[in-house]
Amino acid sequence: MPKDDRVIETPPRTTPPRSLWLLGPALVAGVAYLDPGNVASNMTAGAQYGYLLVWVVLAGNVMAWLIQYLSAKLGVVTGQSLPEALGARLRRPWARRAYWLQAELVAMATDLAEIIGGAVALHLLFDIPLLLGGLLTGAVSMVLLAVQSRRGARPFEFVIIGLMVIITVGFVAGVFIAPPDPAEVVGGIVPRFEGTGSVLLAASILGATIMPHAIYAHSALSRDRFGANPRREQTDAAVESARTDASRIRRLLTATRWDVTIAMVIAGSVNLGILLLAAANLAGVEGTDSLEGAHAALAAGLGPVVATFFAVGLLASGLASTSVGAYAGAEIMHGLLNVRIPLLARRVITLIPALAILGLGVDPTLALVLSQVVLSFGIPFALVPLVALTAQRRTLGAWANRAWTTAAGVVASVLLIALNGALLWLVLTGS
Repeated sequence: MPKDDRVIETPPRTTPPRSLWLLGPALVAGVAYLDPGNVASNMTAGAQYGYLLVWVVLAGNVMAWLIQYLSAKLGVVTGQSLPEALGARLRRPWARRAYWLQAELVAMATDLAEIIGGAVALHLLFDIPLLLGGLLTGAVSMVLLAVQSRRGARPFEFVIIGLMVIITVGFVAGVFIAPPDPAEVVGGIVPRFEGTGSVLLAASILGATIMPHAIYAHSALSRDRFGANPRREQTDAAVESARTDASRIRRLLTATRWDVTIAMVIAGSVNLGILLLAAANLAGVEGTDSLEGAHAALAAGLGPVVATFFAVGLLASGLASTSVGAYAGAEIMHGLLNVRIPLLARRVITLIPALAILGLGVDPTLALVLSQVVLSFGIPFALVPLVALTAQRRTLGAWANRAWTTAAGVVASVLLIALNGALLWLVLTGS
């Protein structure tokens, strides 16, 4: 019989494209933008000022995209996290220690928000006392950190992304059930304030949206997955090596842009949804200046299902973000002081301030909002060095920022610092 020379076509591969497996670091870092501090700040802003601060959420998310991309690019190209890069350049020990101290205070404020948020969620769902809820939140976060320590980055990313899905459903469901007024939403895009209280909340929203520890963490996450040079010192040979691997880095940066875009779209939509939910359904309602009051008002106005979704989203938010916060804190200490404490040991230490506040009976929502203001003041210390480093050709070689990227980073830095200065002036003068 004649031989059949026809080419038999093989069926197309059903596995995901390889580029999909490059996604992940930004989604993990993006959980920091969905922590309980965000919930408290956006919920309070919507309940007290309606749609007034919609523009703050949108502007913050646009700036966050640029900032997180620059952070990831630093890790991809140099193989260093931002704390490592700063630690190598701050030659004087006192300078490294001073920088570490402010970064550590920011990380502690982050932990405070996340543990308190998880405790409040457990109280809303199961009537568990706040102090016990804080302990349980800390214990679960230890399990998540154990996954990262023993199984590596990829399984940890899958767990965090799964929690992000729960967060999104929990907080956005109510917006579809009770949608906001479109005309009011458009009106909220116009930048304006109404007194000191709105400036305080704007700073709180930005502190929750552009979080310093997310900047530190994202550069480390990208370094661990893709970094070109894992060595601590950024030598000329390392920069030259990155330049010769141009196709690989270009592919990684393209995937990083997609990763950051997806993460910021999710985070921005959820944060905006929280504010709109409060503005449309809680404005003028008594007691909605607290998470417990907001939960009760949602249950009364929209039913127990929406309220339960909200509480579940809050719990997932606390569990996911506290794990990322502990990872960032460990990286800050290692990069600046060259001291590495096991993640689980650090988790135990950083639980203490949050548990103390819960034990003393401090209003949880007030503690959450104020913690976000602390984060807001930590932004310049992370953002200014990030923009400066990524603009240097001796650091990133051919991958250094273009002029317009650096200009956008400078504008974002100036705006954030100016807002913080205005906040401090208004608070001190009582205006």
